[in-house]
Amino acid sequence: MNDERLQSPATARNRQPILEVLKAVLPERARVLEVASGSGEHAVHFAGAMPGWCWQPSDPSPHARRSIEAWRAHAGLANLLPPLALDVTVLCPADPVDAVVAINLLHIAPWAVGEALLDCAGHRLPSGGVLFLYGPFKRDWQHTAPSNAAFDADLRQRDPRFGIRDLETVVEAAAECDLVLERVVEMPANNLCLAFRRA
Repeated sequence: MNDERLQSPATARNRQPILEVLKAVLPERARVLEVASGSGEHAVHFAGAMPGWCWQPSDPSPHARRSIEAWRAHAGLANLLPPLALDVTVLCPADPVDAVVAINLLHIAPWAVGEALLDCAGHRLPSGGVLFLYGPFKRDWQHTAPSNAAFDADLRQRDPRFGIRDLETVVEAAAECDLVLERVVEMPANNLCLAFRRA
């Protein structure tokens, strides 16, 4: 591409399966904050498929935000908002939302980011609001596939603060923020969708 739109092959593969789970846990009309939107491809796909969702993308990276804005301009969707410069470890947006979504975030960030995300969702979501997470997770403190174990080792070599999180650790930390695990959906490529509901 000659513009600033970034592309990810993984996004092209997983966006429709993720959308199907989102449609099962979110109402047809919802205000959604996406944390760490990356290229913006997920945001465009979801907002395009569900015109009743008002989708707020965000990312701390200027490079990512330029890509999100380029995708937004290309798609011309009224329900896809301009990207926020958001670092949840520094600030949690005050605007009310019905759902918080984070795709492929927890394993490529320090756990402090995960804790901040859970705290933000716990404070900003209304009763019944949804926190939706997607990515690889350990179950019963074990990797679910050899490929995940190799990926985890690579992540920790890049940055010892990174790594695939234990599902049980995430669920426990979420509970401390009044977020109750409602659904676990097994996804392609040994990933999971986790849907938490605000108590």
